[in-house]
Amino acid sequence: MRFREYNSTIDVPNVVVDGSPNAATVLTLTHWPGIAQPPGLAADLSAQMAFRFIRRGDDPGAEVVTNNHFDQDGLVAMLALVDPDSAIEHEALLTDVAAAGDFATYRHRQAARASMAIWTYAHPERSPLAAHLVGPYEEQCAVLYEAMLELVIPIAVEPERFRDLWAEEDAQLVASEAAFDAGAIIIEERADIDLAVVKIGDAEPSRGGHRFASDAFAGVHPMAVNNATTCLRLLLVHGNRYSYVDRYESWVQYQSRRPLPRVDLRPLAERFNSLEPGMTTWTASAPSALTPSLQSSDESGLAPTLVVGHLMTHLESADPAWDPYAV
Repeated sequence: MRFREYNSTIDVPNVVVDGSPNAATVLTLTHWPGIAQPPGLAADLSAQMAFRFIRRGDDPGAEVVTNNHFDQDGLVAMLALVDPDSAIEHEALLTDVAAAGDFATYRHRQAARASMAIWTYAHPERSPLAAHLVGPYEEQCAVLYEAMLELVIPIAVEPERFRDLWAEEDAQLVASEAAFDAGAIIIEERADIDLAVVKIGDAEPSRGGHRFASDAFAGVHPMAVNNATTCLRLLLVHGNRYSYVDRYESWVQYQSRRPLPRVDLRPLAERFNSLEPGMTTWTASAPSALTPSLQSSDESGLAPTLVVGHLMTHLESADPAWDPYAV
């Protein structure tokens, strides 16, 4: 198959990977919420769905493959349809690249570094393609797919060639993992509500890393956290700074297990604002966000025991507010 920009396919039979179908889509291989998955192909990642499809050998009913956004999972899924022989040769590593981008987990350090490099390519201010990432988002996606379909395997297989694209963030991951090993960051889990409280030592600096192909995560590198716990609800406690996030696994139609339903965090933010003794404000995003968060704007006057207690009560009692499996 061949890649074509999403908006140019609305009257051309097409396959969509890792996104939402348009008027001419004949097959959608995506784990996105609310979209029916073809029988026998459902998987945690869209890339895994694409690999299952090409191994099954079905006629896709189209010669064009597209996507409405650019990220690591979409890129690997796209490659599986555009260059199936090369993709299958490196399937395990490429699937790990997709997981590193979507779920901030990794098995192979090469995959983590490849995901970092892809994020750098997609960052308009840091990308080697920066001169071409100036138009509307749809045009930028087309530029990235056309370039990265050629580069993703070399980036994953020969990481040293691309060190300047991942070395800075990789150092953040190394330091974060070392802090876990040294006990400077510890995790306390409440498995019954799928919550991990990540306690960062007062002397530890704030570290971070990328999410997807455009976002960032602050406090500690997300791969260090997500590789250390299977809990999909995370609360970072750094002194009296607090940041809660629902992991991306609970936004998609995750297949390995059924995550507990997301709840609306905005009422809890209002409660914390009413309890806050200082000028710090609490904000929360909608449960439909990719990784909805609840956080304090600055050092809070609320004690960790109070914050954790109110959060656990809210997670236990609030109504479900997101169902990705409802088609």
